[in-house]
Amino acid sequence: MEAVLSSSRPLRADARRNREALLTAAREAFLSKEADAHVEDIARSAGVAVGTLYRHFETREALIEEVYRQEVDELCAAPAELLDRHAPDEALRRFLLLLVEHAAVGKGMAVALGSIMATDSPVFDDARRQMAQALDRLLDAGSVAGSIRGDVGGRTLLRALGAICGMHATDGWTDEAVRITAILFDGLRCGVRNPG
Repeated sequence: MEAVLSSSRPLRADARRNREALLTAAREAFLSKEADAHVEDIARSAGVAVGTLYRHFETREALIEEVYRQEVDELCAAPAELLDRHAPDEALRRFLLLLVEHAAVGKGMAVALGSIMATDSPVFDDARRQMAQALDRLLDAGSVAGSIRGDVGGRTLLRALGAICGMHATDGWTDEAVRITAILFDGLRCGVRNPG
């Protein structure tokens, strides 16, 4: 339970540095297609002992979950910045492409995530909820601006994207996913008075 306890109280500066170093090393390992990256290798890359890794993460799966949570948190922080820099419809278009890019994670991360799919981890439900909320924010902004239809919610749009991104096992899927996403985006603008 140490990993749970450490997240409920502030970490000392050195412990925080170690934890961040471990997450960075794990992220690099998984995204560089090292699906079978061992905790010993990750700890070595982070410059810490394997015992330090286990003080922060009880299991390899707990480490994978936290890497994925970080990825999702970063992704779902994007709408605020996109809306600051772009019109709502363009912000939505760019975020849809970010979601496709997110689905195009390295083979190692995809395989690593497979190791926690059979568990009762809430990580995927949490990620879907966050992504749907991020999409809701963009869809609402587009609807208010009159550039995006107002009858589609983030959850529905995320499901449509899930079907697109589910093609990732095929060669050249990313280019095809981007093209289909463009069609989906055009559909979101269909029926509005001034789609731009």
